[in-house]
Amino acid sequence: MSTNKYPICKRYEGNPILTGKDFPAEANIKYVFNSGIVKFNGIYLMVCRVENSALLDRFWIAESTDGFNFKPRPKPVDMPHDDPEFKKYAYSMYYDPRVTKIEDVYYIVHAAHSGHTCRLSLVKTEDFKKFEWLGFISEVDNRNGVLFPEKIKGLYARLDRPNTGAGNGDIWVSYSPDLIFWGKSKCVFRNWEGIRWAWKKVGAGATPIKTPEGWLNIFHGVRTQCHSHFVYQLGVCLLDLEDPSKVKAMAEDAILIPEEQYELVGQTPSVVFTCGVVVEDNGEIKLYYGGADTVQCVATTSIERLIDACYAGKAYHGFR
Repeated sequence: MSTNKYPICKRYEGNPILTGKDFPAEANIKYVFNSGIVKFNGIYLMVCRVENSALLDRFWIAESTDGFNFKPRPKPVDMPHDDPEFKKYAYSMYYDPRVTKIEDVYYIVHAAHSGHTCRLSLVKTEDFKKFEWLGFISEVDNRNGVLFPEKIKGLYARLDRPNTGAGNGDIWVSYSPDLIFWGKSKCVFRNWEGIRWAWKKVGAGATPIKTPEGWLNIFHGVRTQCHSHFVYQLGVCLLDLEDPSKVKAMAEDAILIPEEQYELVGQTPSVVFTCGVVVEDNGEIKLYYGGADTVQCVATTSIERLIDACYAGKAYHGFR
């Protein structure tokens, strides 16, 4: 294992890599953040969450050949705005896309606000030109859904964060035979278990990364400062390959905290929030994250460094 423990994540010197000004002027995009990412035919495709001055959300794909310099496509993703159910329940606000490749299909799990609070919704594509909406895949008050990249014991698996009435939230794992109907749910860990810096809520971030040691899960954790100010940070843990409800190890420290101006100042101050990573062939990881709910950023790390961080923490036993 590596003896160089720090920094666990290194910010790209050119951050932020995307701002609202990078999109076509006529779209009036003000914010771009919390975007999903995948490498498709050698090209980095970022499914961006963008908002205009009326806070209307859209998904907008930006492309890159190096993973740092992105150019948005001319138009946003053509979501099913004419579908009666989508229009009624999700049209007003959909956001935070996580992209997972399973076999030859790319699935986008995202949150959708409605009169029934937040739900998880599912879109699929094979070419990032045509997108098919598969419908809602959770009950109400659930977000931060992300699919595992392969079936576990014959079933699709996902992490998510059903909220509680107190506004807190824990990470759960659920299973499905068809990606639509979900069950066999188990709590993975609670917001106050094993991590001192995330006592308010935790939520899954990027698509889990399969390693011989387990599933690497980069997640966000939230604490409150002065009772009312939320601070979003990133952590990492290792989940068991066969039963991802079991945490094998967890980094004690956050691996990325809001420190730079573009992370501290924006429409939501003090936020770093990830929806996606790209794992390179050499084990390097490009970790994409939103800064202050305003701009899109990236940091680099590696599988080895994240695993080291997990094992450097105290053995995880939880409180269940």
